[in-house]
Amino acid sequence: MNKILLLLSSFWLTTALFGQSIVDAPFGKGLYNVTAKDSSWSMKFGLRFQTQFNGTWDVDDVDGIGNGSSQFLIRRARLKFDGFAYSPKLEYKFELGVSNSDLGQASDRTNFAPRMILDAVLKWNFYQNFELWGGQTKLPGNRERVISSANLQLVDRSILNSTYNIDRDVGFQLHHFISLGDQFKIKEIVAISQGEGRNLTQRNLGGYQYTGRVEVLPFGEFTKKGDYSGSDISRESKPKLAIGAAYDYHDRAVRDRSNQGNYMSYDTNLDGTIDGYFEATVSTVFIDMMFKYKGFSFMGEYANRTSNDHDVKQSIVNDDLSITTRTERVGTGLNLQAGYLFKNNWELAGRYTQIDPLAITGRASQQQYTMGISKFFVGHALKVQTDLSYLTTDGSLTRGLMYRLQVDLHF
Repeated sequence: MNKILLLLSSFWLTTALFGQSIVDAPFGKGLYNVTAKDSSWSMKFGLRFQTQFNGTWDVDDVDGIGNGSSQFLIRRARLKFDGFAYSPKLEYKFELGVSNSDLGQASDRTNFAPRMILDAVLKWNFYQNFELWGGQTKLPGNRERVISSANLQLVDRSILNSTYNIDRDVGFQLHHFISLGDQFKIKEIVAISQGEGRNLTQRNLGGYQYTGRVEVLPFGEFTKKGDYSGSDISRESKPKLAIGAAYDYHDRAVRDRSNQGNYMSYDTNLDGTIDGYFEATVSTVFIDMMFKYKGFSFMGEYANRTSNDHDVKQSIVNDDLSITTRTERVGTGLNLQAGYLFKNNWELAGRYTQIDPLAITGRASQQQYTMGISKFFVGHALKVQTDLSYLTTDGSLTRGLMYRLQVDLHF
């Protein structure tokens, strides 16, 4: 981290000492873009961050008295590098997360180091429509997760995503597409990954993870990859539709959300050592769609996670002798959201999300309703977003309100 900051500081100091540097880089397309004279490599450098205010209030239906809290935070802060090496057919992407929420919790599985690296992947177009990816990047799971957090329609992703997504992992992916006629396109992805998430430094505790995804675009490609971007920023002149389905099989998962969440360890000794880990073979199905036309956008997602070992639990005796139980977060989820972008670049959007965990998890079903307003100054590259969410939990008298305001800037 210190080396990276030193490099960036040196760049800006050199610019200050030897004059202003004028670059041909439109807003949101990277801060610095360079190509070698012999065209043997290229690099584009960019950065982005999100400054957020978050206020929550839990209201009790009995007496109307609740508890509230609020905070300001840097939700995300990223440094991005991409380009090609040796040949334009060999591309790379490298992205670092430097905010506290990006880094996540350090553990022995990551050598007690911050999980700074988000993406470090090579993409080799080795034959016609085939592309082989190798390294760490997002798995081809649910659409909402694959959409960059810089390009979301609302302030942040839904509770379906936080419960069931398969996020990033290290391994290989094979991408391919088929064009049928002038517009109709089919995209396929298969992936094999280690199964414990990003930045793992220790050997695998469980088995590998296998993911496949198929996507159909009957009316052709979206403008500027709009099928993986929230809001109809390009105001599609013709209807555009993408329908996708993904299946993920995780052999002997040792974390409670497939390759994410807490490790399900057992027999933690007095000296803090762990005797072993519970294993559960987990399957996750995602079905999703994106539709855009003249400023209107609609996205829908369904998730279903099952396990043939979902009755395996981890019970933890806390300091106060209470018992915490962990099990695989199996169940279903539904997320529906839509919005309309007016010609003055203001957008109204709404979202409904429902989570239905299986009884074995000990968790109750939840429903969340979200309404949001966004102002786009330079598309997603400079925007202000705000939303209000209302959360209900089956069997609970407490209702949750959450208000968020966020400024998003990326170069």
